[in-house]
Amino acid sequence: MTESSELRMKRMPLNNKSGNMPAVGFGTLIPDRAVTITATRDALEAGFRHFDCAERYGNEREVGETLQAALAAGGIAREDLFVTTKLWNSNHRPERVEPAFEASLERLRLSYLDLYLIHTPFAFQPGDNQDPRDQNGNVLYDSGVTLLDTWKAMETLVDHGKCRAIGLSDITLDKLLPVYEAATIKPAVVQVESHPYLPETELLDFCREKGIVFLAFAPLGHGTRPGPLEDPVITAIAARVGKTPAQVLLAWAVQRGTAFLTTPRSAARAHENFSISSLPEDALDEINRIQTRQRLNDVVNTGSPGFIPRVKPA
Repeated sequence: MTESSELRMKRMPLNNKSGNMPAVGFGTLIPDRAVTITATRDALEAGFRHFDCAERYGNEREVGETLQAALAAGGIAREDLFVTTKLWNSNHRPERVEPAFEASLERLRLSYLDLYLIHTPFAFQPGDNQDPRDQNGNVLYDSGVTLLDTWKAMETLVDHGKCRAIGLSDITLDKLLPVYEAATIKPAVVQVESHPYLPETELLDFCREKGIVFLAFAPLGHGTRPGPLEDPVITAIAARVGKTPAQVLLAWAVQRGTAFLTTPRSAARAHENFSISSLPEDALDEINRIQTRQRLNDVVNTGSPGFIPRVKPA
């Protein structure tokens, strides 16, 4: 059984010899920019070294400032950090990929990225409007570009040396397969919603077979009530092993071979979410037998993340 310190410090090797990702990650989907700064700082102090960002979140600059302050203070080197950000749907046209990447890099105040993801496999109408819609409120998609077109432009970023690895987010196995088969640089990471109610076993098996890191978001159910945190199996295990339900869910994620992202907003929650320790095999088996199935975010069907509040035009 893995010792607790090893569990929370586990790093997962990326294919193409492009580094390794800390299994325990901090997601920066935080609407409030001031809270972004304090939460990122608290995460660093708790021990998080993996930070997942996105152009769409609108707070890359705040994350970058906080990371730079920590680097300047000493004790943490850039090589200790693993920083990801994502290409948004309105930038899928190949000629828009590198400018979008460079803009994110500038906002994050970094000279390179550890990982760049295609945020969703859906291309929106290209332009500065991140949420293009028609007069009826329907998303305006871009039929003039394929996911493979976008992927080829992503590969160029790796060739240019400022991006160490590339991958995809919010994607299903059927959409991933043709990209994987055609790719010159294979996806290093696939980021999808996953928790005991949505284990994504088939996708996880594919990732294991191909050496792709499976990165789970919403591992705690993203605040859905009732959800995995209130599941009687989880709460009973937590009581039995002397951990919180959140710590049980996060340990399960790592022990089944995935990395995860969590977004604690306070120092106490950051320490709780980082301080995970291994579960006994019988507990893992109990969690794996949970029958509830529920997807919390419909982004894989629309390209519009359900966890990001829509900003109505002024």
